[in-house]
Amino acid sequence: MGKFSELELAIKDLRTAAATINDVANTLAEMFSGDPHTGGVVEPEAPAKPALTLEQVRAVLADKSRKGFTAQIRSLLQKYGASKLSGIDPANYEALLAEVEVLGNG
Repeated sequence: MGKFSELELAIKDLRTAAATINDVANTLAEMFSGDPHTGGVVEPEAPAKPALTLEQVRAVLADKSRKGFTAQIRSLLQKYGASKLSGIDPANYEALLAEVEVLGNG
């Protein structure tokens, strides 16, 4: 292999390395471009709260019922369109619990 061929091969290797470095720089720029208040670092989001289960809601309602709030609980269930807890849309569990938890605290 002549000197010219070696030079061409070295230039090709340099260009490939430069392209790889450029790709890495672009990836890092995307990863760390974000809020300027955090130095450009994007803070990870807090993990989402796990969805409430029927059993968890039932436990809270049963406790409040034992404390004498059965009529109010029945009224809240009707407010959410059901005559019993199993008829409540799970998307409404959190709102229902928020209302049930204040019973007796007012």
